[in-house]
Amino acid sequence: QEMIADKELLKGALTRTAILSNEKFRGVRFKVEPGMLHLMAHNPEHEEAEEDLEVDYDGEELTIGFNVSYLLDVLSVLDGDAVNMGLIDATASCVITSNQNNDGARYVVMPMRI
Repeated sequence: QEMIADKELLKGALTRTAILSNEKFRGVRFKVEPGMLHLMAHNPEHEEAEEDLEVDYDGEELTIGFNVSYLLDVLSVLDGDAVNMGLIDATASCVITSNQNNDGARYVVMPMRI
């Protein structure tokens, strides 16, 4: 299952959501459903952040957690204006590529429990 999102919109949403993530683990929860990505984060002070983003996705609903720092690192070096994220389930690695994958680069980010 592949989710395609605008790179800059995703990067901005992750940056805003990361502000209220746990400083130690930097976890952000992705809830992916057809046409929509919900980003959620919370910290020990019970502060929460939520952000919704329109995406191209038509697979099964999936909830998966990632270290937001790793995702932002990938997005900062990715070419192109869209990001393709290969999602299988909450325990499988996520393969990230660009829509303009000129150099053939693939980035793998492991999920985390949140």
